[in-house]
Amino acid sequence: MESQSVLFYLISGLTAFSALLAVTASQLFRSAIYLLFSLIGIAAIYFMLDQDFIAAVQIIVYVGGIVVLIIFSIFLTQDSGVEMRKSEWWRIAASGMAALSGFLLTALGLVEYNFVTQSDNLVTGGVKELGRALLSLNAGGYVLPFEMVGLLLLAAMIGCIVIAVKLKELPEGKENIQ
Repeated sequence: MESQSVLFYLISGLTAFSALLAVTASQLFRSAIYLLFSLIGIAAIYFMLDQDFIAAVQIIVYVGGIVVLIIFSIFLTQDSGVEMRKSEWWRIAASGMAALSGFLLTALGLVEYNFVTQSDNLVTGGVKELGRALLSLNAGGYVLPFEMVGLLLLAAMIGCIVIAVKLKELPEGKENIQ
């Protein structure tokens, strides 16, 4: 077995283990940290596939944006070290069935899909062409979805701040001005 294959299986195993810990951790902060490790593992797999731009976007958007937003939300809204309450058995069973059906659907898609192995169908062009397409206003451009994602992240951050701000309780007879 080649060293690249061994490295791929090692990274894949650590990524899957981190994902499993992310959904089974008893503390919310630890769960977010395990999610962080899982997303970094996915970026490492992209780097192994020579998809540097996708790996960089994975790190910048998901690791640098989404996970940091989740961690800030945890710190601003809850006690991060408090253990989460245990779920009822029927919720665990329902989520297990949903995860199993998602896995089976993905496996069916992989088995049924006709993968093309010819090198003629590889994506050509580099980061420069992809950047132009992302910021183009023409018919093939993606500037509107790019800006919508930015607005969505802004709205999520504002929502996080609004939830986190708690009104101070004042003695009776005084009004809370905000």
